[in-house]
Amino acid sequence: FWSALRFTLVFTILTLPLVLGTGFLIALAVNNTLQRIKGPVIFVSLLPFIITPVIGALSIRWLFIGDGILTAGIEWWLDRDIAMFAQAWTIELMMYMYRVWHVAPFAFVVFYAGLQTVNNDAVEAAIIDGATRWQRLRYVIIPHLMPLVIFLTLIHLMDAYRVFEEIVGFSASAYVISLQWLTYEFLLQDGTGARAISRASASAILTMIGVAVLLGLPLRRVWRERKGS
Repeated sequence: FWSALRFTLVFTILTLPLVLGTGFLIALAVNNTLQRIKGPVIFVSLLPFIITPVIGALSIRWLFIGDGILTAGIEWWLDRDIAMFAQAWTIELMMYMYRVWHVAPFAFVVFYAGLQTVNNDAVEAAIIDGATRWQRLRYVIIPHLMPLVIFLTLIHLMDAYRVFEEIVGFSASAYVISLQWLTYEFLLQDGTGARAISRASASAILTMIGVAVLLGLPLRRVWRERKGS
């Protein structure tokens, strides 16, 4: 249980800023792209999000497992054999990277839509006042997008805390398990044909409590801001 809880919390907390940051950077890049190539760039940026999570995880696994093309390339570059699925830390690293690759396009779509609503008059006023690009981003654009940041944070916390597809796709249960996987494992029949229904129920309730606690942090900030206004 404690191993599953540790991985679930680390996975959720570590991928959150990576997803938000990557999605925001992609949105800024696309927003400043030439109009004639903006459509194809948006299409390519959304491809990872369109792929079914388990299929995407399996595809990444096939690239790295055994004599996969990426494994072969890394071995040629390092001039030594490597085994990406022989230890827990490399599997966890690939799971973090896959989650960011798969979910960041959703953050990109939300941020890109938000960038279209930024008040151009406020941006132009900041330019006239001598604000640099970074200052315009920090004091004009990011405050405007803060409600979207909170929205994405809530969505990601609920989704990442229930991490399951990556463990299935990477066949990582021998090294890494999550609370959601633990619940699933309790529901499997043991050698006598019995299922640990009570333990699965307890694990599911603990998962719900964990989600509620994590959601309470950003919701508390929203409540304070609304109360202050």
